[in-house]
Amino acid sequence: MLDAAITEQLRTHLQKVTRPVELAAVLDDSPRSEELWVLLTELAALSEHVSAVRDGAAPADLRRPSFAVRRAGTEVEVRFAGIPTGHEFTSLVLALLQVGGHPPSASEELVRAVQGLEGEYRFETFFSLSCQNCPDVVQALNVMSVLNPGVHHEAIDGALFQDEVESRGVMAVPSVFLNGEPFAQGRMTLEEIVARLDDGAPARAAGELAARDTFDVLVVGGGPAGATAAVYAARKGIRTGVVTERFGGQVLDTMAIENFVSVPYTEGPKLAAALEAHVAEYDVDVMHLQRAERLVAPTAPGGPVGVDLANGVTLTARTVVLSTGARWRNLGVPGEDEYRNRGVTYCPHCDGPLFRGKRVAVVGGGNSGVEAAIDLAGVVAHVTLVEFDDRLRADDVLQRKLHSLPNVDVVVGARTTEVVGDGARVVGLGYEDRASGESRRLDLDGVFVQIGLLPNTEWLRGAVELSDRGEVVIDDRGATSVPGVFAAGDCTTVPFKQIIVAMGAGSTAALSAFDHLIRAGAPGGAPAAAAAGAVAGA
Repeated sequence: MLDAAITEQLRTHLQKVTRPVELAAVLDDSPRSEELWVLLTELAALSEHVSAVRDGAAPADLRRPSFAVRRAGTEVEVRFAGIPTGHEFTSLVLALLQVGGHPPSASEELVRAVQGLEGEYRFETFFSLSCQNCPDVVQALNVMSVLNPGVHHEAIDGALFQDEVESRGVMAVPSVFLNGEPFAQGRMTLEEIVARLDDGAPARAAGELAARDTFDVLVVGGGPAGATAAVYAARKGIRTGVVTERFGGQVLDTMAIENFVSVPYTEGPKLAAALEAHVAEYDVDVMHLQRAERLVAPTAPGGPVGVDLANGVTLTARTVVLSTGARWRNLGVPGEDEYRNRGVTYCPHCDGPLFRGKRVAVVGGGNSGVEAAIDLAGVVAHVTLVEFDDRLRADDVLQRKLHSLPNVDVVVGARTTEVVGDGARVVGLGYEDRASGESRRLDLDGVFVQIGLLPNTEWLRGAVELSDRGEVVIDDRGATSVPGVFAAGDCTTVPFKQIIVAMGAGSTAALSAFDHLIRAGAPGGAPAAAAAGAVAGA
């Protein structure tokens, strides 16, 4: 299964394995079991510390095919049900390394928090091989199971265990169960999972945040614009902080990125990880899992700006860069919220495999909607694309591809009116023919919403000037209506919502913030001449 290039890379990586590891397989007579056994034996051949064995004593109720990555002679293990290729192949390699004695890349504080969890935690994560967010959850729970003997985890390929997906109502990935009960859906970091399990974690985090001194530049948001602003500010030698709910922002939900100049192809989570790693090279105080709720303008000219957080803490800064990005726009019709993750979804790449052989609708006729319909057509039985306008708005090349597919219908001039469900899951989509006024219904199993983005700016209403669309109004320097407050990226009135545009805007906002600090008085108490010299050497 492994080609020559990957084999050599793995051979190098597996040199970090220092403890004996067993790949203990639980198989049946299916072709998938044969395929899994080939993969495990090929992996075992790459390290003297790794062996592949058939677990003949495995209980009859274990999923098949599945396997454990087990530290020989101990109870340390992680489990995979299915064949973790695609996006999950990295999860398998990391599991081999960590079970084999290589330390996980987590802070000492976080490691201690995981090790301090008491009780038994049995996690199951349903993933799809095409989901770019699933590996974050799988890898976080695998780390926990390696660090704490009371934590157990099995990652399950939902596409391979369709009967269980149906019986447990899994309609979005990643879906995490704890001790048999639903625990969470969607991307979660190790920090987020620990915070949910450790009741004292939020209070400790709030106490630490409250002790922060005033920043020279505080960036709100950790997407491409925010990360770039943080790097540019930190390079000036001024006190820089980033407060963010999740580092990477909307990029984490982006599959293929092919227009980022100098990088012909990458994927959202990879770019987000690179952004975070770059920021970590500088003296930037990154405050994760924090949601901003209010911006407090200076009470006097030149005074600090306040940012109130959801946990009650107020951070202060001499300048602020707003880079809160955007989120998927909702349909705003009855049934959407009720059946979210029960047939209503916003990520065709992640959740498409769960609808294999079923009928679905995609709402939205722009590039995102047409691309989603094209991708889904290769997985599901039938796709109906529903567009409000009288014509599709996607690029011509995408429309030609869409119309060439035999299992796709296109409905234009349709106003979506309702997501129909049976109490447990989606069973249909209601819409109105805008020309005739006639109400119609599509019988289907899933609805993929692809109707654009909304800026994350509700918390700024009344604090800074917003456009009719809720975007932060900025000038060509990224300045807002409040002195000392700048903004960048998809939350602003910049006309083009692109990653590379957001990065440029982030650098502009940071440089403008630094210029503001110089004119208001040298940052950090440094002589004004020294600050001006830093500008000259930027």
